[in-house]
Amino acid sequence: MRALLRKGLSETAGRWPSVRKAYAWVQRAAEVLKNPEAESGGAVQKRLEAVVEEMSSAAPTVGKLRGAIQHFVKVTKSYWAGLFHCYEVKEVPRTNNDLEHLFGSHRYHERRASGRKVGSPSVVLRGSVRIVAAAATRLGSVPSEQLAPADIQAWRTLRGELDQRRQARTLRRRFRRNPDAYLGLLEQKLLKSTLPT
Repeated sequence: MRALLRKGLSETAGRWPSVRKAYAWVQRAAEVLKNPEAESGGAVQKRLEAVVEEMSSAAPTVGKLRGAIQHFVKVTKSYWAGLFHCYEVKEVPRTNNDLEHLFGSHRYHERRASGRKVGSPSVVLRGSVRIVAAAATRLGSVPSEQLAPADIQAWRTLRGELDQRRQARTLRRRFRRNPDAYLGLLEQKLLKSTLPT
């Protein structure tokens, strides 16, 4: 086994400097995003920008890893617009894992409470309200004064959007129960709207 390892290391010895260099860049980027000094979003953005620029300009020096480094830079730039909000707003999760944990936890508790084996379809309809409410109540109790909507027009708009989703779901259910009757009704409405009055 040792002979096999020695042979592998000796044959790939020329690639190790590039691997070390690329690995060091990725580690620096990860350290900047960890933000142990609790800097502002702007400061983290400037530090990460310096690392990404260095990677981008020196990518040709890492040989066959050039494509991987260019891909890293491209993906980082594609996420750039939303990458630094978590440093400005304390409650925003820093990683997708945190968001997945939030949704998974909600799904788990909902299944436990309802006895269902799968998540409730109503999360699709009212998820923008239900998940936010569930997450807020986990943080602590909410006083009744905060339950009243601050902006009535925004509240009415949200209620209208939720009602549209519910009506669309109801229509799909009617089609599944009796497709012939549903299509016949649509045909009558279409004919009535195209005929002159």
